[in-house]
Amino acid sequence: MAETAKRRFFTWKLFRRLFIFFTILAIVGIIAIVAVVAALSRDLPTIATLEEYEPPITSRVHAGDGTLIAEFAEQHRVYVPYESIPAHVIQAFVSAEDKKFFEHEGLDFVGMTRGAINSARNKITGEGGLQGGSTITQQVVKNMLLTRDQTIVRKIKEAVLARRLESAFTKERIMELYLNEIYLGGRAYGVGSAALNYFGKSLTELNLSEAAILASLAKAPGTVNPYRRPERLLARRSYVLGRMVEDGYISPDEAETARERPLNTVKRLRGAEYEAATYFVQELRRDLIDEYGETTLEQGGLSIRSTIDSKLQLAAQNALQAGLVRYDRRHDYRGPLTSIALDGDAVDKLGDLDLPAGHGDWEAALVTELRRDGAAALRLADNSEITLVKEDVEWAAETYQRENGETGLAPGDVVLAAFRRETADTPPETGRNDEGDASETPGRPIGTAALRQVPEVEGSLLALDPHTGRVLAMSGGYSFWKSAFNRVTQAERQPGSSFKPFVYAAALENGYTPATKVLDAPFVEFDVEANDFWSPGNYAEGRFYGLSTIRLGLEKSRNLMTVRMAQDIGMEAVTDLATRLGIYEELDPYLAMALGAGETSPWNMAKGYAALVNGGKRVTPTLLDRVQDRHGNTLYTNDPRECTGCNAEAWDGGPPPELDDPRAQVLDPIVAYQTVHMLEGVIERGTGRVARRVGKPLAGKTGTTNDYKDALFFGFSPDLVVGIWVGFDSPRTLGEGE
Repeated sequence: MAETAKRRFFTWKLFRRLFIFFTILAIVGIIAIVAVVAALSRDLPTIATLEEYEPPITSRVHAGDGTLIAEFAEQHRVYVPYESIPAHVIQAFVSAEDKKFFEHEGLDFVGMTRGAINSARNKITGEGGLQGGSTITQQVVKNMLLTRDQTIVRKIKEAVLARRLESAFTKERIMELYLNEIYLGGRAYGVGSAALNYFGKSLTELNLSEAAILASLAKAPGTVNPYRRPERLLARRSYVLGRMVEDGYISPDEAETARERPLNTVKRLRGAEYEAATYFVQELRRDLIDEYGETTLEQGGLSIRSTIDSKLQLAAQNALQAGLVRYDRRHDYRGPLTSIALDGDAVDKLGDLDLPAGHGDWEAALVTELRRDGAAALRLADNSEITLVKEDVEWAAETYQRENGETGLAPGDVVLAAFRRETADTPPETGRNDEGDASETPGRPIGTAALRQVPEVEGSLLALDPHTGRVLAMSGGYSFWKSAFNRVTQAERQPGSSFKPFVYAAALENGYTPATKVLDAPFVEFDVEANDFWSPGNYAEGRFYGLSTIRLGLEKSRNLMTVRMAQDIGMEAVTDLATRLGIYEELDPYLAMALGAGETSPWNMAKGYAALVNGGKRVTPTLLDRVQDRHGNTLYTNDPRECTGCNAEAWDGGPPPELDDPRAQVLDPIVAYQTVHMLEGVIERGTGRVARRVGKPLAGKTGTTNDYKDALFFGFSPDLVVGIWVGFDSPRTLGEGE
């Protein structure tokens, strides 16, 4: 009995000591935690930065017809206020990420406990890192106020800030911050940008399935990518829909209907119209950075209305590419891309080849057989077959000689082939993005294939409104992916005979008329600097036509008449007009310059032709119609005109309202009209007769330079000026007659 009492006494004493010990330990622990939290709280970022939250917003560029042609962004984001976010989008994210969001005060203690247990297990096993049941509020804190380090200190800071955030902001404001900040893959930040990127829709247009897909991406957008891992995304969508049913947001039938929907994701800013505008967009980007800075452009959410006409731009790029391909076809085939052995791995090797930049829609094809009928059998990377037409096999045989002396194609050669596929709707000649995924190539090949090679020759095309200077189309080369160098704005070459109209205009300013006659006969002048005689000739060497009207001289592009006329009026008159029109900043007054020997760009030449069309007004080409900031404030407009009397409340009997014209008058309107009339003759009877095929009233002037290194044409109608240049980047002859 005494032993039992003694044992009980010691047990009670031990229990009391343990109780006191653990009580003290708990108090110390609480004090320590409070001290740590207090210490960490002093260094926490303030949530005041979220009160006027202005995240980086995507700047968007639209064509003049409203088509979206480009986006500039450090983070692709379209900000959507809470009241504009559909309920089913909010519900999908709540079910997927934090079902008690509208109930808790920033922290989910059950989830935090579960995360602590998992973190301890991961620490012991060495697998994974810290985990935590982060609420949506905590995710806002983590994404916007803290680093993403997986440490206990960061988790404590996150919890403290989450409580502060809940005290300062409404649930709706927190959800708005969350849904506009979260990264959802595909360079999309926020649900507004993700809806556009994945579905090509605004957020308000999303159905239940699409809302669940966006919520599915929140956890790990890289592992459930709709393009690379669609099956994982579908499984995650099904899970989210199931959670929405459990949470009472939707019925089982609605969930099942949503599960049956296909992904139907899209890839924005792809396709022919987008690709055709690439040179224009990059030139516009340079201008915007010069004016507003790169940070404002990529983060400021600018709304940019450009001058481009998307349909005209597509037609311009297609026409330029087709013309360069036709030129290339008139010359030698330069040989296959490479050769590979015709063994069991041939098709795999074919699919692994890097194709030359600028190949567009053309595909790599393996020559497997030269047939008796003159055609060739080709095998494609998808293991399908197509026939290369006889004419192209013969072209290669006639113009390409191999190192061993043999000519033409041979089995094992890898070539570029142009053909259509079953579901393709774009001509093979149309340039497309070289970054496209080969696995997306549609359908089986149809018909026959044509042999192609990326042209070495280059070209440019500029189309603008002569009255406003609005650039409607600009193609700076065969393919932006082949060369980003813009030959409209950055290349300066001799304009050749396309400069002559301005010599004639200068003569008209100085007393000449279209009927004035000038001698077409040999001309010799001693060049003091070169210590040699300069003796230009006509395009038709050795032929002279005596006294001829200057109208005929311009129509037939007579060099000798042009030089004599420039000598008579003085080259200073020519250089003065050229600088007034903006063709040159400065031009040396040498007679050779009258024949277009001074280097300038197609961009500047178009200014001169625009002034001829619009009655002598100087215009500056522009790529911009309007720029607005994220709040709708207009930063720039391309219409500086003021309207006198437009704001009057009532007419007082005085002059009617009148729009001012800020354009400088740099050429007599009569002279401009006479020059245009003579240039109409160039198309009707002269060197530009081929342009009559258009079937509309046109005027213009051709131009070539010495040894046919450059070929140019500037043509116009009353409302459009078009300039075209063709040549090699490293000047060499295009060939006589080209």
